[in-house]
Amino acid sequence: MDHPPMPETRVLLLTGASRGIGHATVKLFGERGWRILTVSRQPFSDACPWPGGKEDHIQADLAELDGIEPLAEEVRRRLPGAKLHALVNNAGISPKGPKGSRLGIRVSDAETWTRVLNVNLVSTALLARALLPELEAAKGAIVNVTSIAGSRVHPFAGVAYAASKAGLAALTREFAHEFGPLGIRANAIAPGEIRTAILSPGTDELVEANVPLGRLGEPREVAETIFYLCTEASSYINGAEVHINGGQHV
Repeated sequence: MDHPPMPETRVLLLTGASRGIGHATVKLFGERGWRILTVSRQPFSDACPWPGGKEDHIQADLAELDGIEPLAEEVRRRLPGAKLHALVNNAGISPKGPKGSRLGIRVSDAETWTRVLNVNLVSTALLARALLPELEAAKGAIVNVTSIAGSRVHPFAGVAYAASKAGLAALTREFAHEFGPLGIRANAIAPGEIRTAILSPGTDELVEANVPLGRLGEPREVAETIFYLCTEASSYINGAEVHINGGQHV
């Protein structure tokens, strides 16, 4: 008697997995049967435990662009069947000044600009480029994590961070345009104020004044949207940026 073929194990590559949205995304995809490869500049964090986490974590600093190709080679080595079903670019840095102050144009030097843009934007383009054959083989999905700060001046996010997230929204459209004919969809999510381990002072007042739902978002709510954009339920969504901010953007 013939048995039906075993379902294919789907693989997610997630950058920036050690806390907050990344941690919630790892947990959600793991619960739903995906294998997860993670990348961050820190070693595997015991604060974000999950089955197979240590074995499937890759330590890399995305600010070092010369390391993107070796990173892609290591990912490729770990992929069963040379297929990558989802790439979620969640890694991002938002440096602050003294006492957590916002870094505006006058206090943002060339080193700040270079590091922020490399981590938040340029590495994203290079990683997708390097793993394009594996994404195409799986007809996979790319999800970029932008920010509400990419479309309006934000009281906490610095200028380099804001510019990098606006650029990432544009890069998402470019991915969708160029990779769509290959069967690869690319979308973005733009979180607002999400309850994570590090919240800037004044967030509660910002939420009360500017968020119609009147509360912080939960990392799990963001992870659910990421999962939706990586599955067949969103099969005709390409080049979109989904606001996850309780109405703050209106």
